[in-house]
Amino acid sequence: MFKKMIAKSMSKSPWIYHMNTGSCNGCDIELVACLTPRFDAERFGFKLAGSPRHADIVVVSGPITSQSKDRLIRTLEQVPKPFCVVSLGSCPKSGNVFKGSYSVEAPLDKYVNVDVSVAGCACKPETIIEGLYKATLILQKKREAMEK
Repeated sequence: MFKKMIAKSMSKSPWIYHMNTGSCNGCDIELVACLTPRFDAERFGFKLAGSPRHADIVVVSGPITSQSKDRLIRTLEQVPKPFCVVSLGSCPKSGNVFKGSYSVEAPLDKYVNVDVSVAGCACKPETIIEGLYKATLILQKKREAMEK
């Protein structure tokens, strides 16, 4: 009985851990804007987690730099299973304007399975919220698969 209650409550309030892997901060500002009263992503239950150990969804912004790659992998190892990875903006997907730089090791999907990609440079808050919602649905399916 308690497991069902916990599972139901967890599905309604996914916690987000945001990781910047070398971005220009454009997508970071838009993600924070989603959590403010204007766009209010918290009405859908999204909360920003201070630790990857509490996260359900990991949002990655920026091209994967040489310095951040190992930190990204170590951080994702700390996130409890199952979890979703959301690629925020064009940088994690392709490297964007930083592609070909000596210190950029993009794309993100070379190192981790990306569940949802939110396009844009910088992404609009509406598309970020939509991407987080899609990640919530994927997360729910992953949890159901683990229970079987």
